[in-house]
Amino acid sequence: MKKFTIYIISMNLVLLTLFSGCSNAFDDNNIQNNPNAVTDVDVKTLLSGTMLGVAFIHEDTDVRIASMWAGELTGLSRAHLGYGQYIVSTQNFNWNNLYPVGNQARLIQIKADVLGDQWTKGVGQVLEALVIAKATALYGDVPYSQAFDREQFPTPIFDKQMDVYAALQITLDKAIINLSELSGLAFGANDFIFQGNVTKWKALAHTLKARLYLHTKNYPQAIVSANLGIQNTAGDALIPHGTSQGQNTNQNYDFFRISRAGDTGFEGSYLRTLMQSRINSFNSKTNETALYNHYIKVGITAPNNLDPNTTDGAFTADASHPVITFYENQLITAEAQARLGNLADALIALNKVRTILATGYLNGKTFSALNRKYDAYVTADFAFAGLANPTNLQTEQTALLYEIISQRYIILLMQYEAFNDYRRLAYALPIVQLPINLTTGTAKPQRFIYPQQEINTNPNVPKPVPNQFTEVTIFSK
Repeated sequence: MKKFTIYIISMNLVLLTLFSGCSNAFDDNNIQNNPNAVTDVDVKTLLSGTMLGVAFIHEDTDVRIASMWAGELTGLSRAHLGYGQYIVSTQNFNWNNLYPVGNQARLIQIKADVLGDQWTKGVGQVLEALVIAKATALYGDVPYSQAFDREQFPTPIFDKQMDVYAALQITLDKAIINLSELSGLAFGANDFIFQGNVTKWKALAHTLKARLYLHTKNYPQAIVSANLGIQNTAGDALIPHGTSQGQNTNQNYDFFRISRAGDTGFEGSYLRTLMQSRINSFNSKTNETALYNHYIKVGITAPNNLDPNTTDGAFTADASHPVITFYENQLITAEAQARLGNLADALIALNKVRTILATGYLNGKTFSALNRKYDAYVTADFAFAGLANPTNLQTEQTALLYEIISQRYIILLMQYEAFNDYRRLAYALPIVQLPINLTTGTAKPQRFIYPQQEINTNPNVPKPVPNQFTEVTIFSK
């Protein structure tokens, strides 16, 4: 991996670097990749910078590509037109923002050990897991076991994806143990997500475990972890933003409205098709018009364009961005229970989501009460020709799964987890998929491509190098 050193600078400059759309923070060829290179930075300052890095990788270009490849967003111009048509090369991807941040998360743990600070170590472990979970979900086999020891492993091996998932579960188990301790150093002033609330970090760890278990089709364990995960919207892991352009604005706003206005939109997207079909259905218990307008606004960049709503909706400058939330936690439970045939329990979890959606809450914002309706479902709604079975699926189980999957797809807009679902659902039994249309050709995108820089410098890159249509192990038969 590319050599780098962790640069710790003033927090204002970190904010400017990470939240102004800069992706070149670690491009200096003279930077050394050594987690022990920095010894004079306190662990709390390091925690703040690492959290900013984790925030950045949940709003970056990778997430927009994942959203396009999931059919949620359409590429209309310049580079994003090509991305949207699955035209990419090894030059389009890099790990400059992934592994440096993961390395900082590991350094947090090293420093916390010196201090005997298990709380901060636990948070560092959760941050590490968030970074590597993204890397392996999008790329498949990736360095992990040797990734953060440049001195001993200058060219780390690529661990098998299943092994990475297993290792991440262990990392999260250790984090939960550390976050369960009765004492630790206070770090609230350096924690812009949970303000030092250790209980919320612990719940996040459980929900991330549930997400990973859902990926590996371990539905009983997904339910166990979700039951210990985020239980209300106050526990949502949200990245806060402000209105100071170039410093703290939402990266989606910067992209959609400022730096690349008109490059992407919802014209021809499956998200628009799905939401319109739900709005125009005979389902008297649901009206998602308000949420549709929260996402999509006509004519911001040009007349009749279906633009991301950067004016008064989901993508304003100060909109918080989700990392992992109560909605996802409950929908993991709902899907896992439904796949196990526990329809009553699945329905309880789904209705918990609908109850909060009925208040208009989404990622820290409240969307309009006008044309907003999410009444509770009953099992009969999913019977053949039932009001929540618009495609007349033959069983209540498959109809309920279709509704859960549809709601996940809508709620996970601009989160890379939607692309994970797009691939995962092809093999999750019973198979229930959304009819997401391909932008071009007959092959579905299945993964990101290993960066050219990694190919050039690490002989352990898998050979032959897989292309974007090669399935990853987790999301295959």
